[in-house]
Amino acid sequence: MKTKITLLIALMFGLNVGFAQSNEECMTKLSLMTESAKAKNYEAAYQPFMDLRKDCPKYNKAIYVYGEKILNHYIDKSSGAEKVAYINDLIKMFDERMANFASESPAGEYLTEQCQLKYDNKAALGLSDQDLYNCFDAAYNTDKENFKNAKSLYVYFKLMVSLYDSGNKTAQNLFDKYDDVSEKIEAETAYNSKKLNELITKEDAGTALTKKEGKYKKYYGQMIEAFEKVQDGVDADLGDRANCENLIPLYKKDYEANKNNAVWLQRAMNKLYSKGCKDDPMFVTIVKQKNTLQPDASTAYYLYVITGEQKYLDQTMDLETDPFKKAKLYYRAALDFKNSGSYGKARQYFQEALSLNPSNKKPYEHIARMYAASANSCGDDNFNKRAVFWLAAIEADKSGNSSLASSYRAKAPTKSEIFTKGNAGQSIRIGCWIGRSVTVPNL
Repeated sequence: MKTKITLLIALMFGLNVGFAQSNEECMTKLSLMTESAKAKNYEAAYQPFMDLRKDCPKYNKAIYVYGEKILNHYIDKSSGAEKVAYINDLIKMFDERMANFASESPAGEYLTEQCQLKYDNKAALGLSDQDLYNCFDAAYNTDKENFKNAKSLYVYFKLMVSLYDSGNKTAQNLFDKYDDVSEKIEAETAYNSKKLNELITKEDAGTALTKKEGKYKKYYGQMIEAFEKVQDGVDADLGDRANCENLIPLYKKDYEANKNNAVWLQRAMNKLYSKGCKDDPMFVTIVKQKNTLQPDASTAYYLYVITGEQKYLDQTMDLETDPFKKAKLYYRAALDFKNSGSYGKARQYFQEALSLNPSNKKPYEHIARMYAASANSCGDDNFNKRAVFWLAAIEADKSGNSSLASSYRAKAPTKSEIFTKGNAGQSIRIGCWIGRSVTVPNL
């Protein structure tokens, strides 16, 4: 018995010593890899990285963080079969990361990384649009929540357009994917807008942001801008493939089969409205059916579009409780008022949109353009008419469009005209729908 106990103790001691040695070796190799990679000496970092993948795959997430930089270096500097081998190894490494650090490596993010890598090297890998679309589609369907890469969302839809144009996808496939991608973009924009608005509100209340919060403010703004650009790109790629001539027959054909499908009805009426098909009877049919099946803020708004009755617009705003979605509705209504020439009403709704979502600066630019368009009709003499451009420039500045603001200031009264008028520093009241005052600049 004593012999068995002694052997057991010796075995445990040996295992502990072995583990300690192994742990120390992992630490040494991690240090070698990290220091070399930080210095961008990727050749020196490569072998420790490969050893860590093999011997210590669960030791530290840094293996994969720096490993991505190391392998990308080799991909960039190689060609031919060697390049393909490094690309495939990076794809394999993403699998290893997801397996060994699953909680810190969301599938939606790293499956997308793999797909983007394949897309960026599609010629070298000999991959078709169908192969690549299948890759992105699998990533999207596996973990939609973490499919957040703006560039990859655009590529995903671009591949769908290519497959549609080649006859490998139907019009319904195309429109469904457009809706999928647009809804995802909206969700990501809403999330980043909410975060940014919290920081803007804090600043507006007079509390300075911390250094970390300042970085986040910049990041959230960049993300919103990135997703807005992707939406513009997606809309441009869809283009005339979704015009009234294509949409109406499709929705007529599929209406009976989908008239009790609230998601189909919602997407159909959104598409018909956005593509300018709101005067077609099919739009009216779909809106009324959606309102019967599932009345909400969007159906109330479309009923307003159809009837022009203010009660439906008021109902729209009463029904919507989400600030981001409500801001979008105010913004949409404001654009309609602007396009119809109802500038006063448009400004009111643009301002409501701004109060709900201050991170979206677009309303300021629309207000600026409405002021500029009204310059000839909202002043009682030439000087006062051109003074409207000062108001327009102030709004353009708020929108972040400095070139537009400069162009408006160039159209305002000059210093010599201010001197002749003798009203430097005085306040001028602008009439008509504008109903605002502007201070003449001091000389």
